[in-house]
Amino acid sequence: MVRFCVSEKWLSAMAALFIMLAGFSVQAADADPTALLQAAFDNWRGKSSETTITMTVHRPEWERTLTMKSWTEGNDNTLARFTAPAKDAGNATLKLGSNTFVYNPKLNQVVKLPASLLAQSWMGSDFSYNDLAKADDLLTQYTHKTIGTERDGGHTIYTIEAMPKPGAPVVWGKLEVKVRDDGIMMEQTYFDQDMHVVRVMKTERIAPIGGRDYPVVLTMHPRDKPEQWTKVKTISATFNTEIPAYVFTRSNMQNPRGQ
Repeated sequence: MVRFCVSEKWLSAMAALFIMLAGFSVQAADADPTALLQAAFDNWRGKSSETTITMTVHRPEWERTLTMKSWTEGNDNTLARFTAPAKDAGNATLKLGSNTFVYNPKLNQVVKLPASLLAQSWMGSDFSYNDLAKADDLLTQYTHKTIGTERDGGHTIYTIEAMPKPGAPVVWGKLEVKVRDDGIMMEQTYFDQDMHVVRVMKTERIAPIGGRDYPVVLTMHPRDKPEQWTKVKTISATFNTEIPAYVFTRSNMQNPRGQ
């Protein structure tokens, strides 16, 4: 009789655990992966943003740190201008819709980049021109599926698989993105067309900035070069403020107006 009672309690406990896990699975499955990614982009950029950022490029033989200011508006407009060190100050990159332009003050020339170069290294770092622009291709050119969840620090983190839509003009064969339930981008893994991992971007620190919790330190790690990395740190940020239209112009790249 005693063994029967113990067994009954064990069965009751297992049933309760099963119900709890089943409920969690349903909740995770109900989370819209596209909405989670949109929340991450909204947190990252807002309707508009103005940020001051440092970028440290680390190589086994050397390391350098650059400072830049960046402005974004919607999903289409981005301007990034370097302010330090002196030899890089004035270099700028401008994204207008699907067009990307670079400016070199030594040459005093604005050059439009072809689409084939947007995935190339930006300023010698492990980030690309598309990364700089925080391009929303991830939202528009891929289909999304939640493939896993985990708990960390009281939050649920969703792992989302992004597969290119048929005929999509994208470089990556697949992306896996980890997004926290409050819209913080935690990690992004990039796969080539053969489904090999090429690089991984991780959020190293989250802190309040510009009135929101924000991934203030991000590091990009190439998979085949473990000894090198690029770290981006957001020093200051404001969001959802009016940005003058002249900011996102080629003439402003060459002759900055009050910035």
